[in-house]
Order: sequence, then C-alpha cells, then structure tokens
Amino acid sequence: MKNIAVVGVGYVGLVTGACFADLGNRVMALDINEQRIANLKKGILPIYEPGLAEVVDRNIKANRLFFTTSYEEALQDAEFVFIAVGTPEGVDGEADLQYVRMAAETIAETMDHPLVIINKSTVPVGTGDWVADIVRENQPNPIEFSVVSCPEFLREGSALNDFMNPDRTVLGSEAVEAAERVAQLHLPLRAPIVVTDLRTAEMIKYASNAFLATRISFINEIANICEALGADVSEVARGMGFDKRIGHHFLEAGVGYGGSCFPKDVKALAHMAQVHGKHPQLLHAVMDINAYQRKHVLLKLHDLLDNLDGRVIALLGLAFKQNTDDMREAPSITIANYLNQYGAIVRGYDPVAMDVAGRVMPYMQMAPNPYDLVDGADAVIVLTPWNEFKQIDMVRIKAAMRTPVIIDGRNLYDPAKMREMGFVYCGIGRGYDAAEPGEKTG
Repeated sequence: MKNIAVVGVGYVGLVTGACFADLGNRVMALDINEQRIANLKKGILPIYEPGLAEVVDRNIKANRLFFTTSYEEALQDAEFVFIAVGTPEGVDGEADLQYVRMAAETIAETMDHPLVIINKSTVPVGTGDWVADIVRENQPNPIEFSVVSCPEFLREGSALNDFMNPDRTVLGSEAVEAAERVAQLHLPLRAPIVVTDLRTAEMIKYASNAFLATRISFINEIANICEALGADVSEVARGMGFDKRIGHHFLEAGVGYGGSCFPKDVKALAHMAQVHGKHPQLLHAVMDINAYQRKHVLLKLHDLLDNLDGRVIALLGLAFKQNTDDMREAPSITIANYLNQYGAIVRGYDPVAMDVAGRVMPYMQMAPNPYDLVDGADAVIVLTPWNEFKQIDMVRIKAAMRTPVIIDGRNLYDPAKMREMGFVYCGIGRGYDAAEPGEKTG
C-alpha cells in the first residue's frame, strides 16, 4: 500500500484517486472547494460517470479514500502527490495554468518530507520544468522532490475502465528513480509503460488528442462529400475500418467533437506551435471542420423549415457525448443558442445532463422524456447517441410531432426505415437523404 495525495477532485482527480484507492492504496483527495469536499464526504459526486459513485463509496467505507481541504492533512504521509487541477482554455487558446501554479506553490510551502510530484493535468510542453522551478522557489527550506509527467487518457463515460485497463501508461521525468517509482505504482494495471523525458511525455498527450480529433474531422469532411456524391459515410467508414492501418475507432460522422479535452487541447497545441514560429495548418483545418459541423446541421434545418421564428425544435441529447453530464463545448449549446437567437422555441431532453444544461441554456424548455419533448415539435435534432434513443418508439414520436422532421446528427437511425415510416429524415453523410422534392415543410 502506498500513500497518495491527489490535488483536485474534478473529473480526472476524482477518477484517479478513487481508482488508486480501489487498487489498495491510501488516498487523500484534496480540493480547495469546501462545498465540493463536504458533498463528497456525504457521497454526492460533482460529476456523473458510470460506476464511479460505487467505487468512491466502497473505498470510503474501506478507509482507503479520504477527502480534505487541507494541504497539511493531504501531504502528511504522502509519498506521491498528483496534480489534477483544471487547465481551462485561455484568451488566445493557450492552456490557463493558474491552478497548476497555485497547487505547486502550496505543495512547496507545505511539504515537510521528500515527494514525487506528478502532473496528471493536461499541461503545455515545458510545464514539468516550470512546476519544478515553482516548487524550488517556494520551499521555505530545501527538501528533495522530483517531478514526473503522467498524462491521463480517460474517456468520459468509460473512465473507470480506461484507468484500470489502459492501452499504456506514459511517464516522463528527468529523474530516473522517480519515474521507476511511479511505474511501480502503475504495475497492477498490467499495461505497457512508456518512460521518456518530461517534455516528450507532455507532447504525447497533446499529439494523441489532436490525432483523434483529426480523425473525427476527417470523417466529417468525408461525410459532407458523401452527401454531394450520393454515398453513405457509415458504410464508407466501415469499409475503411477493416484496414488494419486505419481501424474503426473515431470514424463516426456527426456534429463534431466537444467536451473538456479535444477542443482545448487542439487549440493549445496550435497556440504552442504558433508561439514557436510554426504553422499548424492541419490543426486549424481540424478546428474549422469541427465548427462547421454545427452550422451544417442548422443549414439542413433551414432547408426544411425556412423560417425558424416560433418553430418548436426538440434537441434529443444535450451532453457532448453519451454516459456523461458534461456540457463543455457540447454541440447542443451552439445549436440551441442559434435557434433561440432566431426565435425558435427550444426544447431539450437528456438522460443525465439536464440540470447542467439548464444552467448553461436557461431559455431551454426541459422535457421529462423523449415523448413529451417532441409533442407538437416541428423538428427533432439528435445530438447525443445515448443507447436509450436507439429504442425509442418512432411511431409514437411521429404521431406526437407537428411536422415529422428528424435531423439525425449521430446517424442513429436507418434512413430507409425512417422514410418508410413517413419521416422527413436527414442524417450526416447518408447519401442523397436531404429533403426530396415535395418534402419541404416550411
């Protein structure tokens, strides 16, 4: 058993702390947000993540997971301290490191014995060296420490499985012994461990996310071409994916990527490149295509309805992806704001994200279920691929709508079946499936 402190109990920090505790370690999870810590002690989590509440509860009861607002308490017996605070997008697309700085300064001022300080947050290349300088400058008395980069690769909605069954663990440090100690901490996960220098480890994280975002934008670009040429992007992606050099992952056309990672990480990497005199054309194209996908959905809606003023538009799914309540950079926000601006009556339904969405989009009318959502609606836009949406009673949906228009931003439904049922159906890149002659409802 190792003694571990985790600074920051947001998405990454809470999953990291809970999972290390579940591996048999003693974990002190710290946050300066007193209400958040008070809630966690009562079993109230700040995020929705399948299975996480059960893991947190199990390890609290087993006296392996503790929550505190005190750095003194968190660091008292710690051998390792993970920095897992937020790094939001700055004014120019750069990562805002104010919370990392605060954590590093307070660790330095509080520590009274040697520590291995591990950057878990996604931070710009060079941050590990910067953190080491901050700690060194803010220690009242010199105490030995090492800095290790251990970037997270957690997908919201499957974070527990991703932590416990990772593709790899990436570690970067200038101190070989410290990297080896952190590697030992991860050995129970039985995954390949990549040990490199600090800056390379930090770059692996950004390069990985930028590549996945590129795959999403690539298939969306292909989808838009498919619409013009009469091909079905779903079948195109399936055919491509059997090539072992390509694979099937992240080739699902839709309304683009969102969330807390891809948007800000691609921007941050482009910003780093520009600051150092490089020209990240591909990264800018990835971002441009992603932004266009929201507009693409709205153009489809305009083609079908003409005037949006007074129209009831139902958004099926609000979170940026399924199995999460995360609304950060969710496509629904851009689309709903546009609809509201042009006088539409915007309704929304999501299995778990409506409380969060209501704070972001206070004008939106929230429905308790998909059927109330579409009652009298002029169009439905599918924005999140929740499993429950795949089994909706479409006969009931059509009967409740004023005009049976569905824009399927996640390609959940079969175009031929939807047309056969009488829907005016538009998917993303599904061949010539835009409104056919006589189908315009505006």
